[in-house]
Amino acid sequence: MSVAYFITGTDTDAGKTTVAAGLLHAARLSGLSTAAGKPVASGCSVTPQGLRNADALALQAESSIKLTYDEVNPVAFEPAIAPHLAAREAGVALTVNSLLQPMRHILSKQADFTLIEGAGGWRVPLADQSNLSDLAVALGLPVILVVGVRLGCINHALLSAEAIARDGLHLVGWVANVTDGKTSRLEENLATLAERLPAPCLGRVPRLKKTSAENVAQYLHLELLD
Repeated sequence: MSVAYFITGTDTDAGKTTVAAGLLHAARLSGLSTAAGKPVASGCSVTPQGLRNADALALQAESSIKLTYDEVNPVAFEPAIAPHLAAREAGVALTVNSLLQPMRHILSKQADFTLIEGAGGWRVPLADQSNLSDLAVALGLPVILVVGVRLGCINHALLSAEAIARDGLHLVGWVANVTDGKTSRLEENLATLAERLPAPCLGRVPRLKKTSAENVAQYLHLELLD
């Protein structure tokens, strides 16, 4: 039976891709087939093959089902700015419908374990008044929240969880990604998150010298996903 999740973060640089690649790697180690998509990405590099995003490449590398780069990341922008601003500058209509079919295509591959990764936090704007969260709603996927553990993360995490619930989606788990190892009262903050977030903690990723998918995977627990 195949499962799929939408993975989001409490903010930009919360470590969504670090955790997503780790989850995909853990799934592969468990013998599951994997696939992943990143519908829109800013901050892409110009290459002879076209625009390429490091996060999307990391997801592609951990997909056991072979996907082209354009399948994984159908909408790419060079400036490292908010996607709706990059789209506006490029004259591209960044709508939910423009992202929906490419992600449904990835889901149609029926991998055992599929992740669709958002950009930034839950309420990243698209065109008009729509948000990237509307894509998650349209896909109807349960959500994994990556909490970038640093000062202020409790507020960001709880507000994100409330918004996910208000949008009618199920938060199935969260991951504590320690982005600031010097966070004051780290253990107390993590305990508060565990008490207040309405989903199990799928793992705690410490500050790592090398944040490879293999290294991150050992801190994650897929068996806690429902």
